[in-house]
Amino acid sequence: MPQAGAPAAASTAAAPAVPTEIPFASPHAAFVRTPSAPTAWGGPRTGSEATLSDRVVSYRIQAKLDAEKHAVDGQQQLTWRNRSDRPVSAVFLHLYLNAFEGEGSTFFTERGVLAADGGSRGTGKVKKGEWGYIDLNHVEQDGATLKWRYVHPDNGPATDHTVVRVDLAQPVPAGGSVTLDMAFHSQLPRVIERTGYFGKFNLVAQWFPKIGVLELPGERGATEPRWNVHEFHFNSEFYADFGEFDVRLTAPKDYVVGAVGEQQGEPVPDGNDLTWHFTQGDVHDFAWMAAPGFKTVETTWAHPGSPTVKVKVLYPEEYAGDAQPVLKATTDSLTYFSNTLGPYPYKTVTAVVPPFNAGEAGGMEYPTFFTADHVQHYQAHTSTEWLLDFVTIHEFGHGYFYGLLASNEFEEPMLDEGLNEYWDQRMLRDRKQDMWFTTPFWKFFGVEPPMGVFAFERMTAMLSHPGDPLGQNAWDRLSSAQYGTVYSRTATAMHDLEERLGKDVTEKAFKQYYATWHFRHPGIGDLQATLAEVSGKPEVVAQVFEQFVYGTERVDDQITDITSEEVLPLAGTTVKDGKRVELTSDDNDDAIEKQRDAWKKAHPDAKEGTGPFPFKTTVTVWRDGAAVAQVLKVTFADDSVETVRWDDQRRWARFVFTKPVKAASAELDPEQKIYTDHNKLNDSRTVEANHAATGRWTSDFAALLQGIYSLLVTL
Repeated sequence: MPQAGAPAAASTAAAPAVPTEIPFASPHAAFVRTPSAPTAWGGPRTGSEATLSDRVVSYRIQAKLDAEKHAVDGQQQLTWRNRSDRPVSAVFLHLYLNAFEGEGSTFFTERGVLAADGGSRGTGKVKKGEWGYIDLNHVEQDGATLKWRYVHPDNGPATDHTVVRVDLAQPVPAGGSVTLDMAFHSQLPRVIERTGYFGKFNLVAQWFPKIGVLELPGERGATEPRWNVHEFHFNSEFYADFGEFDVRLTAPKDYVVGAVGEQQGEPVPDGNDLTWHFTQGDVHDFAWMAAPGFKTVETTWAHPGSPTVKVKVLYPEEYAGDAQPVLKATTDSLTYFSNTLGPYPYKTVTAVVPPFNAGEAGGMEYPTFFTADHVQHYQAHTSTEWLLDFVTIHEFGHGYFYGLLASNEFEEPMLDEGLNEYWDQRMLRDRKQDMWFTTPFWKFFGVEPPMGVFAFERMTAMLSHPGDPLGQNAWDRLSSAQYGTVYSRTATAMHDLEERLGKDVTEKAFKQYYATWHFRHPGIGDLQATLAEVSGKPEVVAQVFEQFVYGTERVDDQITDITSEEVLPLAGTTVKDGKRVELTSDDNDDAIEKQRDAWKKAHPDAKEGTGPFPFKTTVTVWRDGAAVAQVLKVTFADDSVETVRWDDQRRWARFVFTKPVKAASAELDPEQKIYTDHNKLNDSRTVEANHAATGRWTSDFAALLQGIYSLLVTL
C-alpha cells in the first residue's frame, strides 16, 4: 500500500485507444506521381495465396425486383475489415443512385456545366416519374441501430446525397472487422447513363450501399490513413475494395437474369417469381440485368494459365444479328488480353446487348459482366462491324484495367479509360482492322482516306489545345469534350511512347505492370515506374509523362523552309603561284557555262537536279510546342536520302547538306511514328511547288459534296 501523499503506481493496463478522425482524400486529388510502397495493398499477389485478392469486404445481398415500378428492395449484410493501425469509429458508404434523384445532385450540377458543349453522353431529359434514388432504411451493428447522415467529401452541393457517414456503436479495432446489417430501397431511373430501365429492360448497377476505400500510407501517395469516398461526379466512375459477393436476386419468372459472377444452380421458384443465386470472389462491384424475352448464346474458352471460362451473350430478339459477333469479339479479347497482359482469372464473362432505345445502358463495364451495343446505334454514320467489335473489345478490356488492376477511376481515369483505349486499339491494329472511314459509306461519296485506328485516335485527341493533363481527375476539367480526350489523347501518347521504346519492350513493361499490380489499385506513379524500369529508358518515359500526363504540352514540329542551290565558283581575287589574280564576274559566268556544257555532253541522260557543281541544301525546322525526338529525311533528285536526328531543345534549327545533286523534298517523322504532333500537314516541303496534296483534298471534298447533293435529290 503506498504511503500517504506518495504518487500512485502507474497502471500496467493499456488505456483503450481513442479513435481519431480519419480525413477524406482531397476533393481535387488527381495524378499520383509517387510510386506506391512495395507492401501496398498487402504486396504483390503471387498466386499461392488462399484468395486471388486481399479481400477487404464481403456483401451478402437478398434483393427483389418490382418489375412494374423498376424498383429493388434489398437486405444487405456487409462485413468490412479495418486494415489500418488505428480504431475506426465511423464508416462511409456510397449511395450512387442518388445522383439521379434530382437536379441538385453533384452529378446534375456538373452536367449543366460540363456537357454544355454537347460532347457527352448522359444528357437525356428526365421526365416526370423517371428519377432514380436509393433510400437507406436502417443500419444495424450487432442489433444496435446506427445513426447516419449525408456528407460531402468533395464540397459538393448540400443537396447531393451520394455519400453517407455511418457512426458505429462500437469502433472497429485495428485489424478487426465489423458487420453491418441494412435494408435499402432502390428506384431505378429511366436509363440516363450507366444504369436504369427502358420498357421492361432493367440494368441494375450502382444499386446497393457500397463502402468507401480506406487507403493507408504508401498506397497511391497517401501519407496517413484517408477515406477515399468521392461523390458521384458527372464524368467519373468508380473505385472500391476487393471482396466477395453472395447475391440472391428475385425477379418475375418470365424474366431472364444475368449478373456478375457464377450462377449457382438453377433459379428457384417462388410463387410467380424465380430467385437467382450468384457468387463471385475477388471483385469490387456487382451489377445485373433483368428483362423478359432475352435470348442467350454461349460458348466456353480455355487458355493456358486461366480456368475454363463460360462466355455468354444475352440479347433481345431484335438484335439477334449482333449476338455471334459480340460472342466472337469477347473470346478473341480473352485470348489477346491473356497473351499480352496476363491470364484471365475468373470463370465467367457475360455480355448484354441492350434493347432498342436503351443505348445509354450500353458500353458499361463491371467485373465479369459488361454491356455491349447494337449495330443500329451506328448505322447512320459509320461502320457497324468495326464499332460493334470495338465497343465489345473496349468493355471487355475494362475487365483488366478497371476490374483486375482496379485503378481509381475518380482520381486517375487515365489508368482505366485511357490505357484500355490504347490496348484495345493495339488489338485492332494487330487484327489489321482499320477504322470506319474506309467503309462503303464514305466510298459512296468518293472519299477514301486511309484511317488506321491510332490515326483515328489522334483526330479526336484535341492535340492543338489540350485543356487538362491526362492525369487530371474526372471532374476538374474544362468540359466533357475535354474529358473525352482521356481516351484518345492517352491512346495517342502511349502510341508514341511505344514507338520510342519498341513494341516488344512496351508489351513486356505492361505485362510486368499487370503482374505486379493486379488486385492492388496502382497509381500513375506505379505505371511510370514500371515502364521506366522495364524499358531501361527512364528519361524517355519521364519526358512523355511530364508533357502529357502531368502537363498539357502541345507538339507541332514543322518544316518552315527548304532551299537547294548550286555551289558555284565565286568572282573575286585569289592568290595563284604567289600572285594575286582577279576573276571578274563575266569571266566567272563564262567559265561556269563552259563547265555546264561540257558536263551535259558527257551526261546526256542526266536527271534534272544534277550537274557539274555540288548543291547546298538548307532545311529550316521550327518547334511550336514541346520537344520530341524527331527524324528529318531529305530526298534528293537522284532518289538518294539523308537523315538526321533533331532531338534537342532548340526552338528552331537549320540542317545543311552539300551533295552532287539537288534536293527534292524534306520530311519530318518520315515513318509516321509521332501521332501527338497535332498538324502533320506541315511536316514536309518540296523544293519545287507541288500542289498534289491540295488538289487531292480539294477533289475529295468536291466529291463528298457531289455525293451529298446526289443523295439529297433522291429524298
